Order: sequence, then C-alpha cells, then structure tokens
Amino acid sequence: FTAIDRTYMLSLLDATKKFRDKFCGIRISTRPDYIDKEILDILKSYGVTSIELGAQSMSDDVLFANDRGHSAESVFKSSELIKSYGFSLGLQMMTGLYKSDIQKDLYTAETFVKINPDTVRIYPTVIMKDTKLAELYLNGEYTPYSLEKSVNLCSKLIELFEKNNIKIIRLGLHYSDSLVNNSYGDNYHPAFKELCENMLFYNKFIEKAKDFPDLNEIKTVVINSKSLSKFLGQKRSNVNKLNELGYNFSVCFDDTLQKYELYLK
Repeated sequence: FTAIDRTYMLSLLDATKKFRDKFCGIRISTRPDYIDKEILDILKSYGVTSIELGAQSMSDDVLFANDRGHSAESVFKSSELIKSYGFSLGLQMMTGLYKSDIQKDLYTAETFVKINPDTVRIYPTVIMKDTKLAELYLNGEYTPYSLEKSVNLCSKLIELFEKNNIKIIRLGLHYSDSLVNNSYGDNYHPAFKELCENMLFYNKFIEKAKDFPDLNEIKTVVINSKSLSKFLGQKRSNVNKLNELGYNFSVCFDDTLQKYELYLK
C-alpha cells in the first residue's frame, strides 16, 4: 500500500475520513522496504492502526531467489519502527517458497516470534500458471511441498505461535475458481487450516500416549468442547487412525483448557 503512487495512496486514505466513526481503525499491508518515519507519520494522521508486512521469509537467500526485492534486515528495521509508533504489527510468511525448506520455514517462524508481532498470516506457496515460479516447476527446478508435508509443517507453526500469544489471523488461501483452475501441483486445499488443526491434535495424542506403557490404559481424551471437530478430524479421520492403532477411548470436555490443549487419562 505504501509503495503505490503517493497521490493515489493519499486519495484512498482521504476516502476513509467520513467513515472514521463507523469502525475502530484501518489495517494496511505493505512491503518491508517501503516503511519510514515520513510514511508512518502520514498513516498515523489518517487513523491507520494496524500495519502488516509481507516478509514471506527471513532467509536472505530465499528472498533473493524469489525476487522479493528486500532483505530480512528490512523486516527487522521496519517492524521495530512500526512498533515504536504504536501501530499493531502483523507479519506474513509463505511456506515452501523456491529455495526454501522445512528448516528455513521454521527459522522464519521462530524469527517472527523474536520480533513479536501481534498477528501473523501463513500462506503455503501455490504455483500460478504463466509465472516464473511455474517455469521453474515445469523445468523440474522447483518441487513444491506435498499437501501432507505442508500440513505437517503448518500444524507445528500453529502451536509455536499460539504458545507465544501471537494470533494467526489467516492460514491458507481463500478458495476461488481462478486459484484452482490456474495453478499447478496438489498442495492447495480449501480447508487447509482445518487439516492443520486436525494433525496438531493427532500428533499431540501420539506424543502424550507415550506416557502410557499399555495403550489400553488410555480411557479418556479431555479437550475443550469447542475443539471437538478439530480433534475428531475430517470425517472422523483422527479417531479412525487412532482406532486402527489400537486406541479405544471416550472424549470428555474441560472448558478451562486452551483451544489446542489435550490430556489423556
């Protein structure tokens, strides 16, 4: 937003003036390398309250390979400046970019935690036709994550950000016919966040079950009642997989538990 023509940017902000008493603030999204004190002074004067930066990765080699045009250092500097002005800070990351891998994506998320934004958005990379990324894919130079690999990674990111009180305001891309019809690969899913939450609960169950020498000792799974569908999985996929492993249990609720908490008894 702050990289567009300045006159046009101001005209858009001017258009919000008559609506200021209708809402509590304005959120904008922009590039990390288009933030400075002058821009922040302008945004502050127009009632902007939240600024999101399209960081995408905190690895310079990944940013360079994807022609992002900014460095990880610019994300650090812009984030610090935004917070010093009192804006709510949001950071956006993309998983599975060209030249990235699981460890680099985890590094990006862990670095976000150190920056401590108020919110994050996580977008798994989708290859759109007629792009440079599509050329790399078709030439065999770029292999995207499988859906399973992407879900497994992002289930870990949910837990990481939740543990550090950083709100995830978007995980996965909104569905559109254009997205589905003009993309390559099979790593897009319209219910991506739900798949990640399902996996998070499945992995938590398996981890906690290690404390029970005999799987028949596990009689009950305790979760927050609002998390039932997340624990059960799509079409009861989690329960079916656990039953196949020999686990048979009932589910009960404790609404003092956090959204992703679970314990066994």
